[in-house]
Amino acid sequence: MDDTSKRSLDLHEQLHGKIEVVSRKHVETRDDLSLMYTPGVAEPCRQIQADYQKSWELTRRGNMVAVITDGTAILGLGDIGPAAGMPVMEGKCALFKEFGDVDAFPLCVDTHDVDEFVRCVQLISKSFGGINLEDIAAPRCFEIEEKLKRTCDIPVFHDDQHGTAIVVAAALINALKVTGKTMGEVRIVINGAGAAGCAIGTLLSHMGFGNVIMCDINGIICEGDEGLNPGQEAISHITNADHEHGTLADALRGADAFVGVSRPNLVSTQMVSTMNDGIVFAMANPTPEIMPDEALRGGAAVVGTGRSDFPNQINNVLVFPGIFKGALAARAREITEEMEVAAAYAIASVIPDDELSPTNIIASALDKTVADVVAKAVADHASA
Repeated sequence: MDDTSKRSLDLHEQLHGKIEVVSRKHVETRDDLSLMYTPGVAEPCRQIQADYQKSWELTRRGNMVAVITDGTAILGLGDIGPAAGMPVMEGKCALFKEFGDVDAFPLCVDTHDVDEFVRCVQLISKSFGGINLEDIAAPRCFEIEEKLKRTCDIPVFHDDQHGTAIVVAAALINALKVTGKTMGEVRIVINGAGAAGCAIGTLLSHMGFGNVIMCDINGIICEGDEGLNPGQEAISHITNADHEHGTLADALRGADAFVGVSRPNLVSTQMVSTMNDGIVFAMANPTPEIMPDEALRGGAAVVGTGRSDFPNQINNVLVFPGIFKGALAARAREITEEMEVAAAYAIASVIPDDELSPTNIIASALDKTVADVVAKAVADHASA
């Protein structure tokens, strides 16, 4: 057990949980009791019964997100079950509050059955203003999100997919400026065709960055390949414009950018040296696909990771508090791709052009001003 793990365990033992419910008004008198609870509370109930939309005004629902997992893809630990995933869900809820002043509640659902999970979320959805799906394994996560989007009247957002895609897009926008590369003309290699990788490929393609090449453990993914899961099948139709085949090393030759959401130590210094003044986002945690010093030695122009101990930390905390804050403010029924694009450009804009550098392409994960910038951009698009 390393020092960080030991101190984190000590903290969790001390706190007995990282979040708590706090009353927004103290109950100190009989009058307080009659207004907060019986008999006075009956009137807000009647108002909501008569007009469903008043549930947003008369309850905390309008600022409440459910953070929900089935425990099948917790961090890098895999399928460790819903109870073991609770510390992560609590942590996510704490970040929602700390960075976006959005209330969030952790829910760990004990089932691997897609329809049972979906039904559970549907049945509780009237208590919340948004659903943040978290740490659900692919390909099940694609089906769960799609079914919930069709049946819920509130935003459903799988952060491992779309939050990751948004922050990568934001970092790439600024990395292109630093390197002088042109949007629409770059070759981007994504390694890891799971939930995050497929979402990144979809968003970067939609935004028009250039030719996206998806790779998995078997190498380059091409339209028509056998054995693709639904997410990979969908992404195969909008990526790999030249229908290439080969290994990750083949894909990286002449590439302008690499995005890794896969496994440690898959990329070598020699592979980076074949890139075109490469932008390297090696985001596997805790050990990236290539360490920053090795990538720089191979000629990388800009390097980012998911870690806080290197420059250019590419972290979802820059996304989810603000995107939900904006969606809740606008009472959006969904988070659209256009709202995701707006969020990416908003995050990128936090670093002024004259302050951009190879080691400063993305705001600090601890910058609490980012959420409001993102929220405004998202709310403006939701209201447009």
